[in-house]
Amino acid sequence: MKSLFEQFGGTYRKENDYVIPNLEMPDIANFKIGIYGQRHLYFLQHYRRVTYINLLTNGNLNEYLAEIDRQAQKRFLQIVEQMKQKQRIAEQLKVNNPMEWTGKMNCIKQQAEENIITEIVYN
Repeated sequence: MKSLFEQFGGTYRKENDYVIPNLEMPDIANFKIGIYGQRHLYFLQHYRRVTYINLLTNGNLNEYLAEIDRQAQKRFLQIVEQMKQKQRIAEQLKVNNPMEWTGKMNCIKQQAEENIITEIVYN
């Protein structure tokens, strides 16, 4: 009679007098998790514990965090571009008055960051 592990396609290997299941960890090297993914991980660990444990035990946590990070980065760039257009901040301002351009861009990036945190990371 096969064990439940074998019924689901699992195999064993024999080492000395022990039978050990052949288990493999998912390849996590392919997933780049940036700051937004790391912040979302913290959020899951502290406020969405069941979701965190489900993703972890299914082996999907790193892939999920990498996707959250990718979405957040993409949305961040979209928000920055929209706010630049709305405030009419052009490259000419960067040439004519770099200090003013830097101040305005820093403000825009901070506002975009706050939006991303509430929209994606802590949601």
